[in-house]
Amino acid sequence: MELQQMRYVVAVAETRNFTRAAEQCLVVQSALSHQIARLERELGAKLFDRTSRRVRLTPAGEAFLPAARQALDAAERARAEVAAAAGEIRGRLAVGAIPTVAAVDLPAALKQFHLRHRQVRISLRSGSSEDLVEGVRQGALDAAFLGLPLGVRPKGVRGRELARGDLVAVVAPDHPLADEERVDLRRLSDDPFVDFPPGTAARAQTDEAFAAAGVRREVAFEVTTVDFIARLIRQGLGIGMMPAAFVSELPGLPVLHIRDAPARMEHLIWSRFAPSPVAAAFLATLGVSAAECSGAPDP
Repeated sequence: MELQQMRYVVAVAETRNFTRAAEQCLVVQSALSHQIARLERELGAKLFDRTSRRVRLTPAGEAFLPAARQALDAAERARAEVAAAAGEIRGRLAVGAIPTVAAVDLPAALKQFHLRHRQVRISLRSGSSEDLVEGVRQGALDAAFLGLPLGVRPKGVRGRELARGDLVAVVAPDHPLADEERVDLRRLSDDPFVDFPPGTAARAQTDEAFAAAGVRREVAFEVTTVDFIARLIRQGLGIGMMPAAFVSELPGLPVLHIRDAPARMEHLIWSRFAPSPVAAAFLATLGVSAAECSGAPDP
């Protein structure tokens, strides 16, 4: 069993497409398919069910995938450790972030890190706080930036609190409340809302605030990206709730401060295990000390 074969399996599993996986791995599709078929013969089990319309993992493939990822990560880690011993930081850095991260200028931080460590391949994944915590737990991400309701802490990872702040209401320029400086939740509840899907930390912050105030609201539009939320608000289809520190990214939309506003805490998290040289270097860029990197994780 070869690492290249495992890399091909992971690529197909992630893209759900042999052609895109081959492009990602910089090989022709026939070579990728041949190597996966060879691995399946060696394992004595099919890893993928293939039809003309889709590719999906078999139960054997589902069982094989985590081990393949661990083997690839271990090989990457070994190369990075050898390079670090020679004074060079190289390898892969995978970072995750919520769309509304505001406590850190993440593009600037990534640029600074890139200029210092040009041999490191950087990737960034946007997602919900819940998915990002799981990505760090599983080792798919080296670090992630989260936004959680006050009092909620990510479990099974190390981390630090970055900042806390209130949410504000964002409305269309011609909304009747657009000239108001401060409102309460009850006045907002007459309008439909644009919000993130249920079950996400971003949605929970607002749901909990309305529940605590004894006010019901209608969430008519459930979307997953900030850009889409802003577009719906601009059209006057609903009110949005955003972190006060982030609304400067939404020019032209009036902002209303809220009495008894819901609040959130931004967190930086990383693995509960010893960070790789690349991850440690990135955390150091953010001011995280070596001692903090190896501190006790939350249970």
